[in-house]
Amino acid sequence: MINRYLRFYTIILSILIFGCEDKIDPELEKSPDVFVIDAWINNKSETQIIKIKRSLPYFETKALPGVSGADVRIIKENGDQFLFIESEGQSGNYIWTPSGDTAKIGRVGDRFILDIKIDNMHLGSFSEMHRVPEIDSLDFRLASENPILKGSFLAQFYASDFPGVGDTYWIKAYKNGIYLSKPSEINIAFDAGFSRGDNVDGVPFNKFIRSGVNPYDEDENGEIISPYEPGDSLYVEIHSITNPAYSYLFEVSVQTNRPGGVAELFAVPLANVSTNIVNVTNGEVVTGFFNVSAVSSMGKRFIDDD
Repeated sequence: MINRYLRFYTIILSILIFGCEDKIDPELEKSPDVFVIDAWINNKSETQIIKIKRSLPYFETKALPGVSGADVRIIKENGDQFLFIESEGQSGNYIWTPSGDTAKIGRVGDRFILDIKIDNMHLGSFSEMHRVPEIDSLDFRLASENPILKGSFLAQFYASDFPGVGDTYWIKAYKNGIYLSKPSEINIAFDAGFSRGDNVDGVPFNKFIRSGVNPYDEDENGEIISPYEPGDSLYVEIHSITNPAYSYLFEVSVQTNRPGGVAELFAVPLANVSTNIVNVTNGEVVTGFFNVSAVSSMGKRFIDDD
């Protein structure tokens, strides 16, 4: 009886996989465009950018159009305000540049309000700058145990989570000055692990997060290229993020890192990711996120001493 059911489901699965060869162009119901806010701010002494765009239809492949004419500012709890001015020639990009009196936008413990007024609408959000651990070191080593990566050079960083449950981080890596920005390269941590359920508080980050600074690219034959070679440089930043920001990035990773092929049958269905941006005027949908991070960083060039 069990074998009969197994044969039945195998046939059904085969039909699903191989039987759908006709091209289908679904007609989706038109939905109104919405504001898309990209407001990831940090305490580095450098120009900060808030991007305001308009969404496009699902199958549209053009870049999102920028939104001009907005009044954009960040307000600290003590009343200090940071006015973001639209960048000349870059529609929808609003910038704040540090000055001699204000080298950074804030420090750990500060709380911030994002305040945007545009098209007779008032958009707002809230964030707090959380603590961030220092990076102890970076290293490069030859992969000798992994048969797939054997002969490749891998990098990792070393840092430890603070004692106290609930710290969340976004680890960003740059190889030779190029940010590793693929969906599969989104590297986030809840305390020292991947999620709250890992129960790893106040200890060094686990090895998978530490090694999440490696790019895994393939050559024309589908063979994995060594992530690093002598002469390459690695620069790593740890950004403190709020728990809602961690959840947002987790959802973004799931939605954008699609496996393709047969695996899509078992993938998580597409859905709107969460947001902490609120349309105060009328409650209409706004997408995107606002977070203010503290940042620690370290860089190193790979020098082969052998």
